[in-house]
Amino acid sequence: MAEKAPSAFGLRLNIWLLRISRNWIRVVTVFLAIYVSLPVVAPTLMAAGLTGPGRALYTIYSPFCHQFGFRSFYLFGDQPVYPREIAGSDWTPYEAYTNEVDEFSSFSQNDEFTLDWTLAHKNYPGNDQMGYKTALCERDMFIYFALFIGAVLYSRPAVRRRLRPLPIWLYVILGVLPIAIDGFSQLLGYPPFELWAPRETLPVFRVVTGFLFGIMTAWLGFPYINSAMQDTQHEIEHKLRGRGIDV
Repeated sequence: MAEKAPSAFGLRLNIWLLRISRNWIRVVTVFLAIYVSLPVVAPTLMAAGLTGPGRALYTIYSPFCHQFGFRSFYLFGDQPVYPREIAGSDWTPYEAYTNEVDEFSSFSQNDEFTLDWTLAHKNYPGNDQMGYKTALCERDMFIYFALFIGAVLYSRPAVRRRLRPLPIWLYVILGVLPIAIDGFSQLLGYPPFELWAPRETLPVFRVVTGFLFGIMTAWLGFPYINSAMQDTQHEIEHKLRGRGIDV
């Protein structure tokens, strides 16, 4: 009996891997749907007074995003976004709402992007007037939303059969360059770089560059993943049929 266990385990493992290889796009689609939805659940919980679960979601997503309020969407408040004053947006600026907030009262302009300043703005979820921010910033929300849209489209058999991977040069031009130019031109204006005057990109640019990066990543990556999964599927099917197992 002891010698049969590894064989039984190997059989179960191969069947499990076969199911994954056959249904990988469904798994990815469900994962992305959950991943892009929970950042919206966080402000909803905060507004409902369920601050414990809401803050737990912010904490879970914290390693994956800076979560700055001035670069995030808000729900249940005066505005959906609060760009910084230097962004030159028509929206009422972030500073108009936060200058009187206790968490930021000890900071001056010289403290911008120091560790304490960064953590304070990262950890502040919002309030009843502003609303509460999503657990991912504007750009990240649309990166993962675009990946989800790409997964939904790629789950259609006709699309999987016809779609070929996006050429790398086109991926760089349409997916990488816009987000790199927008992001780095902003980053390099702040300490410790300060290569030019600080700038804040507008929410619309974060949305567009994030969506382009996400959808182009889906177009590039999903066909390669599908090819690898098909190879895995055929290999396992051949192995199981060789053992007389109908798959």
